[in-house]
Amino acid sequence: MTEIAERSPVTPSPATAPRVARPLTMLTLLWLAGYAIARAVLVVVDPRMPLSAVGSDLLVVTGWSSVAMPMLAFAAVAVQAAAAHRPAAVLRWSAVVAGALAAASMMVSAALILLDLVGGILPGLGVVFFPLGTLIRTACVVAAALTAAHTWRFWSVTRPASVARRRPARTPAWVVAAGYAAVAACLTRLGAQLFVGMDRTPFAATPASVLFEIGFLLAGILLPLALVHRWGRIWPGWVPWLRGRRVPRMLLISCGGILSVTMIAYFGMMTVQMVVERMHGRNPFPPSGGLDLPEAFFWVSVPAYLIWGVGLAIGTISYARITAPGRTS
Repeated sequence: MTEIAERSPVTPSPATAPRVARPLTMLTLLWLAGYAIARAVLVVVDPRMPLSAVGSDLLVVTGWSSVAMPMLAFAAVAVQAAAAHRPAAVLRWSAVVAGALAAASMMVSAALILLDLVGGILPGLGVVFFPLGTLIRTACVVAAALTAAHTWRFWSVTRPASVARRRPARTPAWVVAAGYAAVAACLTRLGAQLFVGMDRTPFAATPASVLFEIGFLLAGILLPLALVHRWGRIWPGWVPWLRGRRVPRMLLISCGGILSVTMIAYFGMMTVQMVVERMHGRNPFPPSGGLDLPEAFFWVSVPAYLIWGVGLAIGTISYARITAPGRTS
């Protein structure tokens, strides 16, 4: 028997469901309202300064459309809060789809947050850091995260009581496969770099680049495996002073969640852009900044990053379910 499942706690009753989500609802609505106002101000008052490597602060959805995003999210969250008692099936699905679309569009639009993280954490790497743009994108990511969390909470508490929610006691085989796919994708990306030469990289040769490579390997090998194996929940015997103790679950969930979401948004958008450019007969990555890499390098590296991110996302979700409070490892 490879998998044991058990019934999760009883679904909250309609009387308690609104109280369960009320603090999250208020925080989400306030943040979305404030962010919508801030975006409107940015559209009216042009800061007249570059906010990212491409100039604008957001991608895909810009201008007044970027104001509509948090407004759509606000409406979806408001409907979710009002319909938390006994929503009709059509209303329930509509509120969930609207919330999910709003959260996804905001996250994709703020995809450059990945470069902000790299440039902010490792300033000596050579990645240009845009403080104001980073602040704006961070606000957008928080808005997306709150909307997604509220939508998931609404989906959970309005699920019919007759529907059993089951959680695996151990990591399913397909999740383990996803974790190893993430490792394979990381090694593929590394292999592509070795093929063209380690000296052909946009990063400056500084101590920060060494730290980046260490973090690269930790995020691409150690993290995916820790998410799908028991030693990611209980410190193994080869870790001195910590062996046998529980690994802080939020350490892996936060690392896996942040990395997976930002990687999927950034490299997913980049993959689509590459396909569109190639369909129009253009090189998606022409030589620039003194860096001339073969196009095949990007067709290997960018999808590898995307698979890496998807594998991390699957592993993180599974890990969060398995290590939920009340469970034993």
